[in-house]
Amino acid sequence: MPVVRSGKPLPSWGELEGYEVVRLEPGASRPLEWHGPRATLFVCAGACTVGGAGASAGDVLDLRPGTTARADAAPAVLVHAWGRWGDETGGAGVFTLANSPAPRNAGDPADYPRCTDFDRHYHDCDEYWIIIVGGGVAVSEGETYEVGPGDCVATGRGHHHDLPVVHAPILGVYLETTLEGAHRRGHLWEHTHGPAQPCPERR
Repeated sequence: MPVVRSGKPLPSWGELEGYEVVRLEPGASRPLEWHGPRATLFVCAGACTVGGAGASAGDVLDLRPGTTARADAAPAVLVHAWGRWGDETGGAGVFTLANSPAPRNAGDPADYPRCTDFDRHYHDCDEYWIIIVGGGVAVSEGETYEVGPGDCVATGRGHHHDLPVVHAPILGVYLETTLEGAHRRGHLWEHTHGPAQPCPERR
């Protein structure tokens, strides 16, 4: 099942081993527990000091053991994710998504309703979406799921996925782990990049 509800175990086939949403009030600080061997911090809202350096909304930081995060003058929302991905990864970032007045799909064809400009695509790596605010409909491996705050959509390499409908504007993060196969980065489409080769054991 590609959707993991908040607080539930992540798929054993994946490289993401855990995550937490960290909310800090102004001036508050918190040590980020080290789970290793890799850890990433996403700054989703506000600004903070992480390991002595400033960070603001949209920043993505590689963490080291013993790191503390402290919110600045406004509340900060962070996602702390850890696991065992390698050196060459697809990418990571903070994203927002809302419905579009004229929805379009630049990716592979889809036979389900669409209200967003998101695209149906696949990757040469596993990808995780963690929803922080809002919710909507996620499609992964041909199945449709309602997702909301704290949920994680885990899609294995080569499987198509999409976010075609938003019920409330979404703030989330994406984490693409170790590149495999042709090691191509970004959204891949069969009409441009060739047939997807999904891993049957990652679903």
